[in-house]
Amino acid sequence: MKLSEIIAILEIKIISESGIDQDMKIHRINSLKDGKKGELSLFENEKYKTDLLNSNISVILVREKHLELIPKNIIKLISKNPYVDMAKLSKFFAINDQIKTDSENYIKAKIGENVEIAETVYIGSGVVIGDNTKIRAGTYIGDNSVIGNDSLILPNVTIYHSTIIGNHVIIHSGAVIGSDGFGFATNEFSEHFKIYHNGNVIIGDNVEIGANTTIDRAVFGNTYIRNGVKIDNLVQVGHNCDIGENSLLVAQSGIAGSTRLGRNVVMGGQSGSVGHIEIAPFTIISGKGGVTKSIKTSGKIWSGYPLFQHNDWLKLQAIISRLLDKS
Repeated sequence: MKLSEIIAILEIKIISESGIDQDMKIHRINSLKDGKKGELSLFENEKYKTDLLNSNISVILVREKHLELIPKNIIKLISKNPYVDMAKLSKFFAINDQIKTDSENYIKAKIGENVEIAETVYIGSGVVIGDNTKIRAGTYIGDNSVIGNDSLILPNVTIYHSTIIGNHVIIHSGAVIGSDGFGFATNEFSEHFKIYHNGNVIIGDNVEIGANTTIDRAVFGNTYIRNGVKIDNLVQVGHNCDIGENSLLVAQSGIAGSTRLGRNVVMGGQSGSVGHIEIAPFTIISGKGGVTKSIKTSGKIWSGYPLFQHNDWLKLQAIISRLLDKS
């Protein structure tokens, strides 16, 4: 989009210390950390000041009170609510996953050797499928997705556009890979505006994903499922999560957005985490455990909500039990 179009849509004021070319094209919305020239981001929280100072972003949505923090080389769009304005813009940068196979823009899939594809599989434009992969009936593969060698995609799996799947991967029936995360921006009238997610999902090698599990695409950048991860049925992985190598996510566990798991983390059944935290390698979260802040020490077992180290949690349960007996 041209910068002038963005200004018109949002009806906002623009400031630049070095002159403004309103015909300049903005190619995408991105995070401050990963943003490049020709891209747009937002600044809403001062804890991201370091990312801001190191960013290569061209245009930024910012509140007037934060203007003095923005480097001079960045064009500033003055916004009353940068988060809401970013959500409004995200719709215009959303990727269309509905190119029909008879369209002149359709790019025929590149399919390897010894591949088995059921008749009722939909394959989008620009898809790449590796050797010896099997794709069962009713599966949907969105545009520009990649599936590696020796993988098995079972019936009725939905793989949204731009998803990258490695080698020796098994995805069970009903799984949804790459749908939008649960992201909304709320204005001063408590109205909710959808944030269109324009990142993707990257799944490593030797991963298994259970039935009816959902893995959300990133808002910007990538959601990662690293090599060797095993995911049970009915698991939710939120947008921009990074699930470390050889981690185990057990049934009905849920990982909120932008959570990073180190390698070999185990999340027990119905356990969960809040977003934007890190869990150290070789951590075990027992069933129904709730992680509300980062865990920085590796190799410990945690239980309960709020979270206790497992042995302390067992002692607490014993004390409570004795108190109840006395009453």
